[in-house]
Amino acid sequence: MLRLFRFDNSLIHELDIPPEDQLARLSEAHWIDAQEPDERERAILQRLLRTDIPEFDDVEEIEASARCFVDQAGIHVHSLFLTQSEGRHNTVSVAFILQKGYLITIREEELADFRLFRMRARRGQVEASNPAELLVMLLEQKVENHADGLEDLHRQLEDVSHLVLEDEEAELDEAITRLAKLEDSNGKTRLCLMDTQRNISFLLRHLRGEPGLSENQREIMRDIETLMSHTTFLFDKINFLMDSTQGFINIEQNQIIKIFSIAAVVFLPPTLVASIYGMNFMLMPELQWDFGYPFAIGLMVLAGIAPYLFFKRKGWL
Repeated sequence: MLRLFRFDNSLIHELDIPPEDQLARLSEAHWIDAQEPDERERAILQRLLRTDIPEFDDVEEIEASARCFVDQAGIHVHSLFLTQSEGRHNTVSVAFILQKGYLITIREEELADFRLFRMRARRGQVEASNPAELLVMLLEQKVENHADGLEDLHRQLEDVSHLVLEDEEAELDEAITRLAKLEDSNGKTRLCLMDTQRNISFLLRHLRGEPGLSENQREIMRDIETLMSHTTFLFDKINFLMDSTQGFINIEQNQIIKIFSIAAVVFLPPTLVASIYGMNFMLMPELQWDFGYPFAIGLMVLAGIAPYLFFKRKGWL
């Protein structure tokens, strides 16, 4: 799917062009957003760029030289974006190709960042006058969304903190599951921030023509540094809560083992008495007593109560 946008009075607007007319009117667009382009759409983009369109496997490569580079087609930036499915975050790489009059974005799936950007564009809230400024704005919005995501992670972590540290009836297994998901989301957010930091650093070296744009990129870098510190804080808190949860689970298990151990010691003396009087010897005086059986029962009860009272006095129960 191709979506075409153009600048009009420093605002960006989406062009309503039928797919069959996109090739003829491609020159009207300043931003071409390609989501899962098919063969026909790839041919259109290749005609515009006069070079091969990168495959998704190439976009996913992690080497710095493969993610940010300049060639005859323009400035290439491959940036990681977050997407969420089935309650878990995943990362998707988006290829940005910046030419003198165009910005081309190629991505494998729909992303919340792009959907929000289109919605803001329809409302006339996106002010941009050239493709380079638009590229920086897309990365800036990505960082803002990461900030919102980290705030949401922090709120979820506060809920888990209450669950682990204050709720005595809490299911600690559930807390570990939630902490694992939060750690995964925080790690992927940090990965995207690091990737964006690398993207902005690359653009600072290659977009030196406009001082205002450079200052905006430096401000984005400062925001990223702040968010990176926040992800470190979240990692520390997640690790603390994970250690606390495992500690509470160990304490509960030790309590259970302690109860079994004390029960074993309490029932050991009565078992000894019962074993003695269960032996088959002819000469056992107590066997002839009228009160031999109650005597043996009382001796077993006393042998069980004595260790229990001893443990209670020591504070082990």
